[in-house]
Amino acid sequence: MRVEHISYDVDGTTHIGTYVVDDTRAGKRPGVLVCHEGPGISDITRDKAKRLAEAGYAAFALDYLGGAAFLTEMSQVMGRLGPLMQDPDTTRKLGRAGLAVLKAQPEVDTSKLAGIGYCFGGTMVLELARSGEDLAAVVGFHSGLATARPGDAAANGVKAKVLVCIGAEDPMIPAAQRNAFEDEMRAAGADWRVQVYGGAVHSFTNPDASRIGNPAIAYHEPTDRRSWKAMTDLFDEVF
Repeated sequence: MRVEHISYDVDGTTHIGTYVVDDTRAGKRPGVLVCHEGPGISDITRDKAKRLAEAGYAAFALDYLGGAAFLTEMSQVMGRLGPLMQDPDTTRKLGRAGLAVLKAQPEVDTSKLAGIGYCFGGTMVLELARSGEDLAAVVGFHSGLATARPGDAAANGVKAKVLVCIGAEDPMIPAAQRNAFEDEMRAAGADWRVQVYGGAVHSFTNPDASRIGNPAIAYHEPTDRRSWKAMTDLFDEVF
């Protein structure tokens, strides 16, 4: 397994992502962009990329905060994410920059691309889909579903098949937000699905989440396992 840290520039800021590929396999393979949770790129993010590489994909875990930063204070996280939530153009630019790095790797079949994301990273891949990016699939895990420009999906057309996996008890993504997202996807004529998991709150894929001590944020192993299986089933379908 080859793990390579790749620096790239976005508007004068250096970002440092991680590319993972099984270079014992011959030939090109589908590429998957991995977008981290709000605090920043972490070993957990890189482990997701490694799991994808072990399954036969080439994966690039982008760094949308810059400098491979990892923030430990929630006030810092929201200070960075708040402006992005209101700025789909910058969010999409950051996602496309990571996608460009993925496409440039020699092992990647650029006709077979997908994006997955966690928390705001899930929002990022959904924004790529709303912009009409030519992806086979996007998957959001406990991702924010709201957007500052809900009409873009219908205006641009959603090429990707869309899967979002949401905890039923997640107070950060209430039922009203899910309903609005479903209406948005219907209006766009998208191929979409929402899976809602009982007993799960926010960050259900992150084994470290329960250490925060916030009841709204906790790891949930059954939902982590089942949502990953839902993603691989979708990838089997599109690839």
